[in-house]
Amino acid sequence: MKIFAQIDQLKAFLKEENQTKLIGFVPTMGALHEGHLKLVEKSIQENDLTVCSIFVNKIQFNNEEDFAKYPNTLEEDIQLLESIGCNCLFAPDHSTIYPEGYRLKEYSLGDIEYVLEGSYRPGHFQGVCNVVNRLLGIIQPDRLYLGLKDFQQCKVIEKMTQLVCLERKLELKFCETIRNNDGLALSSRNKRLSVEGINKATILIKILNQAREKILAAKESIDLTLLGQESIKKILNSGFDSVDYFAFVNEHFEVIDLTSNKNKPSTILTAGTIEGVRLIDNIKI
Repeated sequence: MKIFAQIDQLKAFLKEENQTKLIGFVPTMGALHEGHLKLVEKSIQENDLTVCSIFVNKIQFNNEEDFAKYPNTLEEDIQLLESIGCNCLFAPDHSTIYPEGYRLKEYSLGDIEYVLEGSYRPGHFQGVCNVVNRLLGIIQPDRLYLGLKDFQQCKVIEKMTQLVCLERKLELKFCETIRNNDGLALSSRNKRLSVEGINKATILIKILNQAREKILAAKESIDLTLLGQESIKKILNSGFDSVDYFAFVNEHFEVIDLTSNKNKPSTILTAGTIEGVRLIDNIKI
């Protein structure tokens, strides 16, 4: 596996490769787990060349403590990527991605920027879009691989790529959430949880599934506000410190309170904190 920290060296390597090759790209912030590796493996299967990036993007953190505590396991990450046959790793530092004088962009993302994760993490999605667009401009991939655990982020990046002018057509590949044996969505943040915390955190997918079954079983409209409140109470009673939301969105990612034949939810999303670690999850209906 080729490893690069500088943009010019990475671009030179990519230029040397046959221009007819398909390039797949998996952006990460490191602390890799099986979910990341599945994305890389899928890219390897579907492309001639796979590039993975590891860069902890400070500007998408609205909590300095969260940024400071984000796991740094670069050496382990390199070993994992080499073990599955990744072709190339791009691991730049902050000054490489955002050199002196670099001007951040502002993206017109619409309402999706301000609801749910956007409401609790102001500025987060602008930071995500800036770094992803910067990396896309450097690597120029044919396909971008993203995990559906971060469903709202997937939809935001989809909107961003529709707004920007890319030099080549980009195909977005959204891949299923990878979970442990008890159903907990894999996340780099899980490394900060105790064994007890990990066990308690599995309640998220259980409550999401219960809400999903209630919606599917309902013959008429169902009060989603009440269902959300009941679900939050169950999560808190299971040991979570707090729950930011338990929300229902339609196919246009509009948050809805009531369902009817014309306005049914398509996805349920939740976010909560346990042992000081904030976790998110979602489920399709």
